[in-house]
Amino acid sequence: MVLQRWQPYSELRRVEEQINRLRSGFWGNGHSIDREPRAWAIPLDVVERDDGIEVRASLPTVDPKEVEVSIEDGVLTIRSQSQKETEEEGGKYLLRERRSGSFHRAVRLPDTVDASQATAYYEKGVLAVAIPKAESKKARQLTVEVRESPVAVEG
Repeated sequence: MVLQRWQPYSELRRVEEQINRLRSGFWGNGHSIDREPRAWAIPLDVVERDDGIEVRASLPTVDPKEVEVSIEDGVLTIRSQSQKETEEEGGKYLLRERRSGSFHRAVRLPDTVDASQATAYYEKGVLAVAIPKAESKKARQLTVEVRESPVAVEG
């Protein structure tokens, strides 16, 4: 048996999602009461290395000049926007999943990193933010010194 923390709000969200699926099955998405756009979460990879951490964010089709990266009070925030493409003339979409608009993602950083030394680069649709560990927080390797202690011989 596995113990799990009960999270009442996640249970309510799950029930709401099931009701929305059922409702959209009857009336289709066009008549759904839920007209708010879904949240756009930037997919992240956070990798810990010996010398720090690296956060990689997938930002395809985003102009790197439109990406804003900030670190404040130990929280890394990535903000950007994706431009909406023009509608096609003479046709209707059967499926449209590519999103446009503003989005952001925030991640709390561990206390062991030095945010003032962070660097960021963008390559092939992936933003990478490297944050080195603080010198004072890095693990120190101690050398164990072996000493001979005088042994009292009883006789």
